[in-house]
Amino acid sequence: MELGARDTSQIETEPVMDSQLRVGFIGAGNMAFGIAKGILSGKVAASSVTVSAPSSRNLSRFQEMGVAVTHSNVDVVCRSDLVFVAVKPHLVPPVLSEISGHVTEKHVVVSVAAGVTLETLEELLPRDASVIRLMPNLPCLLQEGALLYCRGSRAKTEDGALLRALLRGCGLLEEGAEAWMDVHTGLSGSGVAFVYLFAEALAEGALKMGMPSSLAHSMAAQTVLGAGRLLRDSGKHPAQLRSEVCTPGGTTIFGLHALEQGGVRAAAMAAVQSATERAQELGRRK
Repeated sequence: MELGARDTSQIETEPVMDSQLRVGFIGAGNMAFGIAKGILSGKVAASSVTVSAPSSRNLSRFQEMGVAVTHSNVDVVCRSDLVFVAVKPHLVPPVLSEISGHVTEKHVVVSVAAGVTLETLEELLPRDASVIRLMPNLPCLLQEGALLYCRGSRAKTEDGALLRALLRGCGLLEEGAEAWMDVHTGLSGSGVAFVYLFAEALAEGALKMGMPSSLAHSMAAQTVLGAGRLLRDSGKHPAQLRSEVCTPGGTTIFGLHALEQGGVRAAAMAAVQSATERAQELGRRK
């Protein structure tokens, strides 16, 4: 199902989560941790999850959740039905080469590496492997992520439905064309940092005008949070909400004028474009 086509009938077709489903993570960074937290908020038991990493640096927080940890990627594959490959893009080829001989037609392999295409993933895995490409973002840590996925040529509809059921505790999850994946990386993956930069700038503006730093930063954070929730839950276009804040000759329109003079709109669009192009560049490297 394509982005925007989600409706209530989809809930009826999603599978009931198998409490015996075994889930593995190769890589123990923030994305893996955020997804694991979302999964464990559902019906998957911690004892059914295994995580691997070359060092123990990031594994302790998984152990605190009751998750099994190992330094062996092959061990993760052998102990799992669905495997998240959550490593940096340049590490995907060696990792997939390492585990390829242990991936069977019963496995679903989900890559969360930015820019690595389905074609590349399928080339590096057995011909009958079911592959899905997933792009989450950092707010998955709080189960408020924006996630987009696309299925490979051999991934079945039920594989996508399984992923949806598994990740429903991580935030908003949609399926889309692979052509949108790099755009989503620029918009929602990198976009989180763009929002943080704007929040920092808001706080510094208040600091410039005499507000204490701690108060300025807490108010900026709450402003971003409240604005985001209102935008998501109201269903209104951002321009409509923006106009509702403005009054003729009021403070907001003066502030917006300053932002437009500073080129904020063009800079934000350019930032998404630049991040997207970088993701595309990463995808061309094999």
